[in-house]
Amino acid sequence: MVQPPRFLSHFFPALLLALLLSACDSENKAAHGRVVIKYWEKWTGFESDAMRAVVDDFNASQDRIFVDFSSVSQIDRKMMLSTAGGVPPDVAGLWSAQIPTYSENNALTPLDKMTAEAGIHREDYIDAIWKLCSHRDHLWGLPSTPSSLTLVWNKKLFREAGLDPEKPPRSIAELEQFNEKLMKHRPDGRLEQAGFLPEEPGWWNSMWGYWFGGNLWDGEKKITINSPENIAAYKWIESYPRRFGADNLLAMRDGFGNFASPQNPFLSGRLAMELQGVWIYKYIKTYAAPDFEWGVASFPSSDPEKFKDVTIVEADVLVIPAGAKHPREAFEFIKYVNSQKPMEKLCTGQWKFSPLRVCSPEFLRDHPNPRIKDYIELAKSPNAMTGPRLATGAEYASDMKNAVGKIWSGKESAVDALDEVEKHQQQLLDKRLVRWNRLSEKLSREWSKE
Repeated sequence: MVQPPRFLSHFFPALLLALLLSACDSENKAAHGRVVIKYWEKWTGFESDAMRAVVDDFNASQDRIFVDFSSVSQIDRKMMLSTAGGVPPDVAGLWSAQIPTYSENNALTPLDKMTAEAGIHREDYIDAIWKLCSHRDHLWGLPSTPSSLTLVWNKKLFREAGLDPEKPPRSIAELEQFNEKLMKHRPDGRLEQAGFLPEEPGWWNSMWGYWFGGNLWDGEKKITINSPENIAAYKWIESYPRRFGADNLLAMRDGFGNFASPQNPFLSGRLAMELQGVWIYKYIKTYAAPDFEWGVASFPSSDPEKFKDVTIVEADVLVIPAGAKHPREAFEFIKYVNSQKPMEKLCTGQWKFSPLRVCSPEFLRDHPNPRIKDYIELAKSPNAMTGPRLATGAEYASDMKNAVGKIWSGKESAVDALDEVEKHQQQLLDKRLVRWNRLSEKLSREWSKE
Protein backbone atom coordinates (compact mmCIF):
# COMPACT_ATOMS: atom_id res chain seq x y z
CA MET A 1 0.00 0.00 0.00
CA VAL A 2 1.33 3.46 -0.93
CA GLN A 3 1.94 5.50 2.21
CA PRO A 4 0.65 9.10 2.41
CA PRO A 5 3.18 11.96 2.20
CA ARG A 6 4.75 13.31 5.38
CA PHE A 7 4.30 17.05 5.17
CA LEU A 8 1.45 17.66 7.60
CA SER A 9 3.38 20.43 9.33
CA HIS A 10 2.96 22.59 6.23
CA PHE A 11 -0.79 22.96 6.87
CA PHE A 12 -3.08 24.36 9.52
CA PRO A 13 -3.88 21.85 12.33
CA ALA A 14 -7.35 23.38 12.79
CA LEU A 15 -8.28 22.51 9.22
CA LEU A 16 -7.06 18.95 9.75
CA LEU A 17 -9.32 18.63 12.79
CA ALA A 18 -12.30 19.80 10.73
CA LEU A 19 -11.52 17.21 8.08
CA LEU A 20 -11.22 14.46 10.69
CA LEU A 21 -14.61 15.37 12.12
CA SER A 22 -16.10 15.51 8.64
CA ALA A 23 -14.74 12.03 7.89
CA CYS A 24 -16.30 10.64 11.07
CA ASP A 25 -19.64 12.26 10.26
CA SER A 26 -19.58 10.77 6.78
CA GLU A 27 -18.86 7.29 8.12
CA ASN A 28 -21.87 7.54 10.41
CA LYS A 29 -24.29 8.21 7.57
CA ALA A 30 -26.79 5.44 7.02
CA ALA A 31 -26.31 3.66 3.70
CA HIS A 32 -28.27 0.46 4.38
CA GLY A 33 -25.16 -1.60 5.17
CA ARG A 34 -23.28 -0.63 2.03
CA VAL A 35 -19.64 0.45 1.84
CA VAL A 36 -19.64 4.26 1.96
CA ILE A 37 -17.36 5.97 -0.55
CA LYS A 38 -16.49 9.57 0.26
CA TYR A 39 -16.24 11.57 -2.99
CA TRP A 40 -15.01 15.18 -2.90
CA GLU A 41 -15.52 17.30 -5.98
CA LYS A 42 -14.61 20.93 -6.78
CA TRP A 43 -17.68 21.73 -8.87
CA THR A 44 -20.62 23.91 -7.89
CA GLY A 45 -23.79 24.97 -9.69
CA PHE A 46 -24.88 23.14 -12.83
CA GLU A 47 -21.59 21.21 -13.03
CA SER A 48 -22.11 19.81 -9.54
CA ASP A 49 -25.73 19.00 -10.37
CA ALA A 50 -24.64 17.02 -13.44
CA MET A 51 -22.27 14.84 -11.42
CA ARG A 52 -24.75 14.42 -8.58
CA ALA A 53 -27.23 12.94 -11.07
CA VAL A 54 -24.60 10.39 -12.17
CA VAL A 55 -23.80 9.57 -8.52
CA ASP A 56 -27.51 9.00 -7.84
CA ASP A 57 -27.70 6.65 -10.83
CA PHE A 58 -24.71 4.68 -9.55
CA ASN A 59 -26.14 4.41 -6.05
CA ALA A 60 -29.43 3.15 -7.48
CA SER A 61 -27.73 0.66 -9.83
CA GLN A 62 -26.43 -1.68 -7.10
CA ASP A 63 -26.70 -2.35 -3.36
CA ARG A 64 -23.03 -2.83 -2.31
CA ILE A 65 -21.54 0.68 -2.56
CA PHE A 66 -22.93 4.07 -1.60
CA VAL A 67 -21.15 7.17 -2.93
CA ASP A 68 -21.36 10.12 -0.53
CA PHE A 69 -20.88 13.13 -2.85
CA SER A 70 -19.69 16.49 -1.47
CA SER A 71 -18.84 19.74 -3.24
CA VAL A 72 -15.63 20.96 -1.55
CA SER A 73 -13.98 24.37 -1.94
CA GLN A 74 -10.16 24.50 -2.19
CA ILE A 75 -10.26 20.79 -2.88
CA ASP A 76 -6.61 20.59 -3.96
CA ARG A 77 -5.33 21.88 -0.63
CA LYS A 78 -7.84 19.99 1.49
CA MET A 79 -7.25 16.71 -0.30
CA MET A 80 -3.49 16.96 0.22
CA LEU A 81 -4.03 17.84 3.88
CA SER A 82 -6.46 14.99 4.51
CA THR A 83 -4.11 12.55 2.76
CA ALA A 84 -1.23 13.68 4.94
CA GLY A 85 -3.45 13.24 8.01
CA GLY A 86 -4.49 9.72 7.04
CA VAL A 87 -8.18 10.55 6.43
CA PRO A 88 -8.44 11.18 2.67
CA PRO A 89 -11.65 10.82 0.70
CA ASP A 90 -11.93 7.67 -1.40
CA VAL A 91 -12.36 9.65 -4.63
CA ALA A 92 -11.42 13.24 -5.44
CA GLY A 93 -12.06 15.36 -8.51
CA LEU A 94 -8.91 17.29 -9.42
CA TRP A 95 -7.56 19.13 -12.44
CA SER A 96 -5.29 17.12 -14.73
CA ALA A 97 -2.49 19.68 -14.32
CA GLN A 98 -2.17 18.63 -10.67
CA ILE A 99 -1.34 14.99 -11.39
CA PRO A 100 2.46 15.46 -11.76
CA THR A 101 2.74 17.28 -8.42
CA TYR A 102 0.40 14.99 -6.48
CA SER A 103 1.87 11.77 -7.85
CA GLU A 104 5.48 12.79 -7.19
CA ASN A 105 4.44 13.72 -3.64
CA ASN A 106 3.09 10.16 -3.30
CA ALA A 107 -0.40 11.46 -2.63
CA LEU A 108 -2.21 9.34 -5.25
CA THR A 109 -2.94 5.66 -5.81
CA PRO A 110 -1.71 4.34 -9.20
CA LEU A 111 -4.52 2.87 -11.27
CA ASP A 112 -2.52 0.75 -13.74
CA LYS A 113 -3.47 -2.65 -12.35
CA MET A 114 -7.10 -1.79 -11.68
CA THR A 115 -7.65 -0.42 -15.18
CA ALA A 116 -5.94 -3.46 -16.72
CA GLU A 117 -8.14 -5.81 -14.71
CA ALA A 118 -11.21 -3.81 -15.71
CA GLY A 119 -10.33 -3.92 -19.41
CA ILE A 120 -9.85 -0.15 -19.65
CA HIS A 121 -7.20 0.79 -22.21
CA ARG A 122 -5.54 3.85 -23.68
CA GLU A 123 -7.19 3.13 -27.02
CA ASP A 124 -10.61 3.76 -25.42
CA TYR A 125 -9.83 7.47 -24.98
CA ILE A 126 -8.89 10.50 -27.03
CA ASP A 127 -5.11 10.24 -26.92
CA ALA A 128 -4.29 13.71 -25.57
CA ILE A 129 -6.74 13.24 -22.71
CA TRP A 130 -5.30 9.87 -21.69
CA LYS A 131 -1.86 11.51 -21.54
CA LEU A 132 -3.24 14.05 -19.06
CA CYS A 133 -4.00 11.22 -16.63
CA SER A 134 -0.49 9.75 -16.80
CA HIS A 135 2.88 10.69 -15.31
CA ARG A 136 6.20 8.89 -14.84
CA ASP A 137 4.92 5.83 -16.76
CA HIS A 138 1.94 5.32 -14.44
CA LEU A 139 -1.77 6.09 -14.68
CA TRP A 140 -3.06 8.24 -11.81
CA GLY A 141 -6.64 9.01 -12.69
CA LEU A 142 -9.37 8.72 -15.27
CA PRO A 143 -11.05 11.71 -16.90
CA SER A 144 -14.46 13.06 -16.07
CA THR A 145 -15.03 16.08 -18.34
CA PRO A 146 -12.44 17.38 -20.84
CA SER A 147 -12.12 20.58 -22.86
CA SER A 148 -10.36 21.92 -25.92
CA LEU A 149 -9.78 25.55 -26.88
CA THR A 150 -10.97 27.33 -30.01
CA LEU A 151 -11.32 30.76 -31.51
CA VAL A 152 -14.83 32.10 -30.94
CA TRP A 153 -16.02 35.20 -32.76
CA ASN A 154 -19.00 37.57 -32.82
CA LYS A 155 -20.53 37.38 -36.30
CA LYS A 156 -22.50 40.61 -35.87
CA LEU A 157 -19.35 42.61 -35.12
CA PHE A 158 -17.63 41.01 -38.11
CA ARG A 159 -20.51 42.06 -40.36
CA GLU A 160 -20.48 45.63 -39.01
CA ALA A 161 -16.74 45.89 -39.71
CA GLY A 162 -17.17 44.76 -43.32
CA LEU A 163 -15.77 41.26 -42.65
CA ASP A 164 -17.33 38.03 -43.81
CA PRO A 165 -19.04 36.66 -40.66
CA GLU A 166 -18.52 33.07 -41.84
CA LYS A 167 -14.77 33.36 -42.44
CA PRO A 168 -12.60 33.69 -39.32
CA PRO A 169 -8.89 34.48 -39.57
CA ARG A 170 -6.62 31.51 -40.28
CA SER A 171 -3.24 33.01 -39.41
CA ILE A 172 -1.92 35.36 -36.74
CA ALA A 173 -1.20 37.93 -39.46
CA GLU A 174 -4.77 37.71 -40.71
CA LEU A 175 -6.10 37.93 -37.14
CA GLU A 176 -4.28 41.25 -36.75
CA GLN A 177 -5.70 42.53 -40.04
CA PHE A 178 -9.17 41.74 -38.68
CA ASN A 179 -8.20 43.29 -35.36
CA GLU A 180 -7.44 46.66 -36.94
CA LYS A 181 -10.84 46.73 -38.65
CA LEU A 182 -12.69 45.79 -35.46
CA MET A 183 -11.02 48.34 -33.16
CA LYS A 184 -13.23 51.28 -32.13
CA HIS A 185 -12.23 54.34 -30.12
CA ARG A 186 -14.20 56.79 -28.01
CA PRO A 187 -13.97 60.55 -28.74
CA ASP A 188 -11.34 60.87 -26.00
CA GLY A 189 -9.19 58.26 -27.73
CA ARG A 190 -9.86 55.40 -25.33
CA LEU A 191 -10.68 51.97 -26.72
CA GLU A 192 -14.37 51.16 -26.84
CA GLN A 193 -14.23 47.88 -28.78
CA ALA A 194 -11.38 45.51 -29.63
CA GLY A 195 -11.09 42.75 -32.16
CA PHE A 196 -8.82 40.53 -30.08
CA LEU A 197 -6.72 40.91 -26.94
CA PRO A 198 -4.30 38.12 -25.93
CA GLU A 199 -4.73 39.12 -22.28
CA GLU A 200 -8.48 38.42 -22.29
CA PRO A 201 -9.25 36.21 -20.50
CA GLY A 202 -5.54 35.49 -19.99
CA TRP A 203 -5.99 31.95 -18.64
CA TRP A 204 -3.44 30.36 -20.98
CA ASN A 205 -0.73 33.02 -21.01
CA SER A 206 2.01 30.44 -20.48
CA MET A 207 1.17 28.59 -23.70
CA TRP A 208 0.87 31.13 -26.53
CA GLY A 209 4.03 29.66 -28.03
CA TYR A 210 2.12 26.55 -29.10
CA TRP A 211 0.57 28.50 -32.01
CA PHE A 212 4.07 29.46 -33.16
CA GLY A 213 5.56 25.97 -32.96
CA GLY A 214 7.07 26.42 -29.49
CA ASN A 215 7.01 24.24 -26.40
CA LEU A 216 7.65 24.85 -22.71
CA TRP A 217 10.25 22.15 -22.09
CA ASP A 218 12.03 19.35 -23.93
CA GLY A 219 10.14 16.62 -22.05
CA GLU A 220 13.17 15.63 -20.01
CA LYS A 221 15.50 18.16 -18.35
CA LYS A 222 15.46 21.51 -20.13
CA ILE A 223 13.08 24.48 -19.93
CA THR A 224 12.60 25.97 -23.42
CA ILE A 225 10.45 29.04 -22.85
CA ASN A 226 13.10 31.33 -24.42
CA SER A 227 13.26 29.34 -27.67
CA PRO A 228 12.96 31.34 -30.96
CA GLU A 229 9.39 30.08 -31.45
CA ASN A 230 8.27 31.22 -28.00
CA ILE A 231 10.07 34.54 -28.37
CA ALA A 232 8.14 35.10 -31.62
CA ALA A 233 4.86 34.45 -29.79
CA TYR A 234 5.58 36.88 -26.98
CA LYS A 235 6.93 39.51 -29.35
CA TRP A 236 3.47 39.33 -30.92
CA ILE A 237 2.00 40.07 -27.50
CA GLU A 238 4.62 42.80 -27.03
CA SER A 239 3.29 44.52 -30.16
CA TYR A 240 -0.04 45.29 -28.47
CA PRO A 241 1.11 47.96 -25.99
CA ARG A 242 3.28 49.44 -28.72
CA ARG A 243 0.39 49.66 -31.22
CA PHE A 244 -2.52 50.51 -28.96
CA GLY A 245 -0.88 51.99 -25.88
CA ALA A 246 -0.28 50.14 -22.62
CA ASP A 247 -2.41 52.52 -20.55
CA ASN A 248 -5.23 52.32 -23.09
CA LEU A 249 -5.21 48.52 -23.02
CA LEU A 250 -5.08 48.34 -19.23
CA ALA A 251 -7.91 50.88 -18.89
CA MET A 252 -10.09 48.94 -21.32
CA ARG A 253 -9.49 45.65 -19.58
CA ASP A 254 -10.21 47.20 -16.19
CA GLY A 255 -13.66 48.09 -17.54
CA PHE A 256 -14.56 44.52 -18.46
CA GLY A 257 -17.16 42.74 -16.32
CA ASN A 258 -16.98 39.31 -14.71
CA PHE A 259 -16.71 36.28 -16.96
CA ALA A 260 -19.98 34.78 -15.67
CA SER A 261 -22.09 37.89 -16.27
CA PRO A 262 -23.76 39.87 -19.07
CA GLN A 263 -20.79 42.27 -18.80
CA ASN A 264 -18.37 39.61 -20.02
CA PRO A 265 -16.55 41.54 -22.81
CA PHE A 266 -17.12 38.88 -25.46
CA LEU A 267 -20.78 38.39 -24.59
CA SER A 268 -21.48 42.13 -24.33
CA GLY A 269 -19.88 42.95 -27.70
CA ARG A 270 -16.78 44.81 -26.52
CA LEU A 271 -14.49 42.04 -27.78
CA ALA A 272 -15.06 40.41 -31.17
CA MET A 273 -12.76 37.38 -30.86
CA GLU A 274 -11.49 35.27 -27.98
CA LEU A 275 -9.62 32.06 -27.18
CA GLN A 276 -12.12 30.01 -25.18
CA GLY A 277 -13.08 26.50 -24.13
CA VAL A 278 -16.03 24.24 -24.84
CA TRP A 279 -17.90 25.70 -21.86
CA ILE A 280 -18.38 29.10 -23.56
CA TYR A 281 -21.71 28.13 -25.15
CA LYS A 282 -23.29 27.63 -21.72
CA TYR A 283 -22.38 31.23 -20.86
CA ILE A 284 -23.59 32.50 -24.24
CA LYS A 285 -27.00 30.93 -23.62
CA THR A 286 -27.11 32.21 -20.04
CA TYR A 287 -25.79 35.77 -20.35
CA ALA A 288 -25.68 36.93 -24.00
CA ALA A 289 -28.52 38.54 -25.94
CA PRO A 290 -30.97 36.04 -27.51
CA ASP A 291 -29.84 37.02 -31.03
CA PHE A 292 -26.12 36.62 -30.28
CA GLU A 293 -24.39 35.11 -33.34
CA TRP A 294 -21.15 33.25 -32.79
CA GLY A 295 -18.77 30.99 -34.63
CA VAL A 296 -16.09 28.50 -33.60
CA ALA A 297 -12.90 27.45 -35.40
CA SER A 298 -9.35 26.42 -34.63
CA PHE A 299 -7.35 29.35 -33.29
CA PRO A 300 -5.07 30.97 -35.91
CA SER A 301 -1.39 30.00 -35.88
CA SER A 302 1.70 31.73 -37.22
CA ASP A 303 1.74 29.25 -40.10
CA PRO A 304 -1.67 27.60 -40.70
CA GLU A 305 -0.20 24.96 -43.00
CA LYS A 306 2.65 23.96 -40.70
CA PHE A 307 0.81 24.38 -37.40
CA LYS A 308 -2.71 23.27 -38.25
CA ASP A 309 -5.54 22.83 -35.72
CA VAL A 310 -3.45 23.70 -32.69
CA THR A 311 -5.41 23.54 -29.45
CA ILE A 312 -4.87 23.07 -25.73
CA VAL A 313 -6.59 20.07 -24.16
CA GLU A 314 -7.38 19.94 -20.47
CA ALA A 315 -9.47 17.61 -18.29
CA ASP A 316 -11.05 17.19 -14.91
CA VAL A 317 -9.91 13.88 -13.46
CA LEU A 318 -11.10 11.40 -10.85
CA VAL A 319 -8.32 10.11 -8.60
CA ILE A 320 -7.98 7.82 -5.57
CA PRO A 321 -5.86 9.49 -2.87
CA ALA A 322 -3.06 7.46 -1.28
CA GLY A 323 -4.31 5.78 1.87
CA ALA A 324 -7.96 5.79 0.78
CA LYS A 325 -9.98 3.38 2.93
CA HIS A 326 -11.89 1.74 0.06
CA PRO A 327 -9.77 1.93 -3.12
CA ARG A 328 -11.40 -1.03 -4.90
CA GLU A 329 -14.91 0.27 -4.33
CA ALA A 330 -13.75 3.77 -5.28
CA PHE A 331 -12.40 2.45 -8.55
CA GLU A 332 -15.67 0.67 -9.24
CA PHE A 333 -17.39 4.06 -9.12
CA ILE A 334 -14.73 5.69 -11.33
CA LYS A 335 -15.10 2.83 -13.81
CA TYR A 336 -18.86 3.40 -13.85
CA VAL A 337 -18.43 7.12 -14.61
CA ASN A 338 -16.07 6.19 -17.46
CA SER A 339 -18.55 3.88 -19.15
CA GLN A 340 -20.25 5.38 -22.16
CA LYS A 341 -23.77 6.11 -20.93
CA PRO A 342 -22.90 7.75 -17.57
CA MET A 343 -20.03 9.68 -19.17
CA GLU A 344 -22.27 11.05 -21.88
CA LYS A 345 -24.90 12.00 -19.30
CA LEU A 346 -22.27 13.86 -17.26
CA CYS A 347 -20.75 15.65 -20.25
CA THR A 348 -24.14 16.62 -21.64
CA GLY A 349 -25.11 18.03 -18.25
CA GLN A 350 -21.89 20.07 -18.14
CA TRP A 351 -22.14 21.07 -21.83
CA LYS A 352 -18.76 19.42 -22.58
CA PHE A 353 -17.65 16.56 -24.81
CA SER A 354 -16.86 12.98 -23.88
CA PRO A 355 -13.19 11.95 -23.39
CA LEU A 356 -14.02 8.54 -24.88
CA ARG A 357 -12.77 7.97 -28.41
CA VAL A 358 -16.21 6.78 -29.53
CA CYS A 359 -19.44 8.51 -28.56
CA SER A 360 -23.01 7.62 -29.44
CA PRO A 361 -24.98 9.27 -32.26
CA GLU A 362 -27.53 10.30 -29.62
CA PHE A 363 -24.88 12.22 -27.68
CA LEU A 364 -24.00 14.29 -30.74
CA ARG A 365 -27.62 14.71 -31.78
CA ASP A 366 -28.99 15.77 -28.40
CA HIS A 367 -26.05 17.77 -27.06
CA PRO A 368 -27.01 21.37 -26.18
CA ASN A 369 -23.92 22.76 -27.96
CA PRO A 370 -24.55 22.64 -31.73
CA ARG A 371 -20.79 22.84 -32.39
CA ILE A 372 -19.72 20.06 -30.04
CA LYS A 373 -18.22 17.99 -32.89
CA ASP A 374 -15.73 20.80 -33.61
CA TYR A 375 -14.38 20.58 -30.07
CA ILE A 376 -14.10 16.79 -30.30
CA GLU A 377 -12.23 16.90 -33.60
CA LEU A 378 -9.81 19.52 -32.30
CA ALA A 379 -9.09 17.38 -29.22
CA LYS A 380 -8.15 14.56 -31.62
CA SER A 381 -5.83 16.81 -33.65
CA PRO A 382 -2.15 15.79 -33.90
CA ASN A 383 -1.46 19.33 -32.65
CA ALA A 384 -3.59 18.98 -29.52
CA MET A 385 -1.25 20.21 -26.78
CA THR A 386 -1.32 20.06 -23.00
CA GLY A 387 0.25 22.08 -20.26
CA PRO A 388 3.76 20.93 -19.30
CA ARG A 389 3.68 17.65 -17.37
CA LEU A 390 5.88 19.03 -14.64
CA ALA A 391 5.62 18.90 -10.87
CA THR A 392 6.64 22.56 -11.04
CA GLY A 393 3.78 23.38 -13.41
CA ALA A 394 1.96 25.73 -11.02
CA GLU A 395 5.12 27.79 -10.46
CA TYR A 396 5.73 27.86 -14.21
CA ALA A 397 2.23 29.22 -14.87
CA SER A 398 2.69 31.83 -12.14
CA ASP A 399 6.03 32.99 -13.54
CA MET A 400 4.54 33.27 -17.03
CA LYS A 401 1.55 35.22 -15.75
CA ASN A 402 3.92 37.74 -14.19
CA ALA A 403 6.08 37.84 -17.32
CA VAL A 404 3.14 38.50 -19.63
CA GLY A 405 1.94 41.21 -17.24
CA LYS A 406 5.29 42.98 -17.63
CA ILE A 407 5.21 42.57 -21.41
CA TRP A 408 1.59 43.72 -21.68
CA SER A 409 2.22 46.83 -19.58
CA GLY A 410 5.31 47.71 -21.61
CA LYS A 411 7.61 47.39 -18.59
CA GLU A 412 9.81 44.66 -20.04
CA SER A 413 10.69 43.22 -23.43
CA ALA A 414 9.56 39.74 -24.42
CA VAL A 415 13.16 38.52 -24.63
CA ASP A 416 14.10 39.79 -21.16
CA ALA A 417 10.90 38.51 -19.55
CA LEU A 418 11.28 35.03 -21.02
CA ASP A 419 14.95 34.86 -20.10
CA GLU A 420 14.01 35.54 -16.47
CA VAL A 421 11.38 32.81 -16.51
CA GLU A 422 13.76 30.34 -18.12
CA LYS A 423 16.43 30.95 -15.52
CA HIS A 424 14.06 30.58 -12.54
CA GLN A 425 12.19 27.60 -13.93
CA GLN A 426 15.36 25.75 -14.86
CA GLN A 427 16.57 26.15 -11.27
CA LEU A 428 13.26 24.77 -9.96
CA LEU A 429 13.29 21.87 -12.40
CA ASP A 430 16.91 21.00 -11.57
CA LYS A 431 16.07 20.85 -7.86
CA ARG A 432 12.99 18.75 -8.55
CA LEU A 433 14.96 16.32 -10.70
CA VAL A 434 17.55 15.89 -7.95
CA ARG A 435 14.73 14.99 -5.56
CA TRP A 436 13.12 12.68 -8.11
CA ASN A 437 16.37 10.86 -8.86
CA ARG A 438 16.81 10.25 -5.15
CA LEU A 439 13.30 8.86 -4.63
CA SER A 440 12.34 7.42 -8.00
CA GLU A 441 13.56 3.85 -7.46
CA LYS A 442 11.76 3.51 -4.13
CA LEU A 443 8.57 5.14 -5.39
CA SER A 444 8.52 3.12 -8.60
CA ARG A 445 8.75 -0.12 -6.59
CA GLU A 446 5.86 0.97 -4.36
CA TRP A 447 3.72 2.05 -7.30
CA SER A 448 4.35 -1.21 -9.16
CA LYS A 449 3.26 -3.22 -6.09
CA GLU A 450 0.15 -1.08 -5.74
